[in-house]
Amino acid sequence: MVITRLLLANDLPIEAIIGGVDEAGRGALAGPVVACCVVFGESVPCMDELADSKQLSEGRRSVLFEAIRPHIYLGVGLASPRCVERMNVFQATLMAMAQAIHRVKAPMDHVIIDGNAVPKTPIPCTALIKADACVSVVMAASICAKVIRDRIMIRYHHRYPNYDFAGHKGYPTAGHYQALAALGPLAIHRKTFRLINK
Repeated sequence: MVITRLLLANDLPIEAIIGGVDEAGRGALAGPVVACCVVFGESVPCMDELADSKQLSEGRRSVLFEAIRPHIYLGVGLASPRCVERMNVFQATLMAMAQAIHRVKAPMDHVIIDGNAVPKTPIPCTALIKADACVSVVMAASICAKVIRDRIMIRYHHRYPNYDFAGHKGYPTAGHYQALAALGPLAIHRKTFRLINK
């Protein structure tokens, strides 16, 4: 594992194994929230190409995911649409993050979470807004979460081609709202979200 110097508030820098966590799908109308936790192995390719997944094309994210996947420890957590409805999207996201952290088969001394809240986990966590744009291990988690969720939504596209999930990935686009108006919601839609574009 990569040992990183971590500067904690009111403390000296410490040498630690750092995990990074990010999610994808929180603002979508359909499909799961996917959270990923990443710990770097000893040597990770393409480190200088990592970035916030939102700044990369779908194709570039996929290439980077395939390049880094054999060289990282990866944990994945999922919150289904029903879970989002039952818990609300904020709590469901934290649950998926906790799952992802728990599923990493590597030791971690500390975890950096992209955002402003941390999940309940025995490993110390720090929430950092925009961590996916400035912390390499969180950038990697952002790419993994986005690619994994996109692939889930593409599978849904093959099942429900009239909704174009391969194009909008479940997010609130004009085309998605048009499909909902014409065809109605599916089981994978989040019924507690606004599904009519007014």
